[in-house]
Amino acid sequence: MTSIGSDSDRLVPPDWPVSDDAIRSVFAAMLRDGSWGRYHGPHCEHLRNALAEYHSVDHVILCSSGTSAVELALRAARVQPGDEVIMAAYDYKANFANVLILGAVPVLVDTLPGLPVLDPAQIPAAITERTRAVIASHLHGSFGCLNEIRKFADASGIVVIEDACQAVGGILDGRPAGSLGDLGILSFGGSKLLTAGRGGAVLTNDATLAQRIRLYTQRGNDAYPLSEMQAAILQPQLQQLPERTDIRLSNVRRLLNGLSGCAGLQPALTTNAFEITDQTPAFYKLAFQFCGLLDGNSTRESLAARLRSRGVAMDAAFFALHRIHSRSRFRAIGNLSNADELHDRLMVLHHPVLLGGAEEMERLTTVISDVIGNFDAEF
Repeated sequence: MTSIGSDSDRLVPPDWPVSDDAIRSVFAAMLRDGSWGRYHGPHCEHLRNALAEYHSVDHVILCSSGTSAVELALRAARVQPGDEVIMAAYDYKANFANVLILGAVPVLVDTLPGLPVLDPAQIPAAITERTRAVIASHLHGSFGCLNEIRKFADASGIVVIEDACQAVGGILDGRPAGSLGDLGILSFGGSKLLTAGRGGAVLTNDATLAQRIRLYTQRGNDAYPLSEMQAAILQPQLQQLPERTDIRLSNVRRLLNGLSGCAGLQPALTTNAFEITDQTPAFYKLAFQFCGLLDGNSTRESLAARLRSRGVAMDAAFFALHRIHSRSRFRAIGNLSNADELHDRLMVLHHPVLLGGAEEMERLTTVISDVIGNFDAEF
């Protein structure tokens, strides 16, 4: 294949977050009324109500980040020193760190083959009398198997924490992601699908769990606050979320169809991800398996560098947790071979490009195909 890698063929990564008229109007209104600088203005309450309605939950606790939201959920589950929390060996490292901060032990189980989500069949072997919670994350366009996870957890009295930080706007089994666990987690970080630079939320229908969080955070003031300004700019984004979710979904279909002949890069998604009528994936990141050699030259990192040099925002994905932490800090169930495979081979495309038009998707497909074709030819 002949390279088309001239400067004129380099993509220009789109800006994120989007500065549209709805966002500009919010900032203008806050400048007029001064609500951006208040402890207790209208915006946090409006956002709580909007998120509760969107997710069909009774309680929404706003907080300072998705990471703090996971911590608060663990505290609501009464995780204490010496307790155990089950989680996938491939997950965001802050979830692991939150378990350690509480003095508890992460119990790592394997993922489903080729997918960055917890294998529910591994849960029974992980449960002990010290198990208090399981963290089930939706990652890279794949949903965790919440119904199956809940069956095992409910039978043992274990709290299910559903990490939907990457999946806001997604629909799983006919319900919004984040509403299927005992506690759901959202993130409003700077790169997220709903962004306020920082921020997060805990969702629940359990009044007792919600009250435990409030008792912990309210200390004369809110110890884990989301500001009025952040809450204000999230509201128009929440209104736009269904439309943007549909656009991203259509563009992922278009992109995967265009890349179907690239043997070196295969999508890491469930085979029927787009065919289940009560399921709509949300693509904060789109995962691919790197299928080249792992010999020190032909690596994910070198491929990612070439794609980045052409303006494609694709990177090596998370490290598997058992590969970056001391064995003394966790308990593992089995050999975690599926998580090892993800550690070595998974790559992710970041979401801003997925709001582009058909022409932009065609250019993206062309550039990725060209880089992959020439990369395979060299190695």
